[in-house]
Amino acid sequence: MIELPEAVTLGRQLDSALRGKRVAEIEAGATPHAFAWFAGDPAAYPRFLAGKVVDASTNHGGFVELSLGDARLLFAEGVVLRLLAPGEPRPRKHQLLVEFADGAALSASVQMYGGLWAYLEGTFDNAYLGAARRAPSPLSAGFDHAYFERLVAAPGVQTLSAKAFLATEQRVPGLGNGVLQDILYAARIHPRRKVATLAGAERAGLFDALKRTLAEMTLLGGRDTERTLFGRPGDYQTRCSRRTLGTPCRRCGCGIVKEQYLGGTVYSCPGCQPTA
Repeated sequence: MIELPEAVTLGRQLDSALRGKRVAEIEAGATPHAFAWFAGDPAAYPRFLAGKVVDASTNHGGFVELSLGDARLLFAEGVVLRLLAPGEPRPRKHQLLVEFADGAALSASVQMYGGLWAYLEGTFDNAYLGAARRAPSPLSAGFDHAYFERLVAAPGVQTLSAKAFLATEQRVPGLGNGVLQDILYAARIHPRRKVATLAGAERAGLFDALKRTLAEMTLLGGRDTERTLFGRPGDYQTRCSRRTLGTPCRRCGCGIVKEQYLGGTVYSCPGCQPTA
């Protein structure tokens, strides 16, 4: 899944690789997928994208955005983006294929679910995108300890678990269930712990772990469980993920475990992250 470190990495890679390229052809919705989300009718995408030139690429939280004049291409969640060189075989299945005039192409395919929205600027409304644009990035100086404490003090937060607080409602732009695992591991907090049970020192440790972990993940080009625009895993080695399940914790030696919680899988160390 695209989360903040991957979105930053993809935004930078796309900007470097595609800036100045002109769109020649668009194929949208070629492979049906029940959970591929489009902006309106994907058959209309060629009408307002063909001939456009990529001006820039960036991210807003976990969203990856391409600007093409007055048009936008926006990707989020479980979209896999790949840059294809001129003459390189195109994937047999995809939800979006953008062919450029120089022969290069960008393919986008959806795993479990994901958004592939193409639209004219100002015509698309997404609450999570709006929140990501308004809130300070956790990679920025604006996301400081005082701001974090205001999030903790917001109505209803004290009754939430650590996972629900951090990884739902886009309180922290781009922070989802994937990067959550290593943040809580670094803070020695179990995903089920209630926010109300976190003492001041634990909250300070959680803030530090959030900032430090996301910065490291981003610096290293994303997690080793996700892939870059060129199909390579990120260089950040996850501590708690499907890759480390059952392996000894680096701190205490207990085996990393997984469980289902709040509609997703969580990984933790039973020795370092007690539930109470």
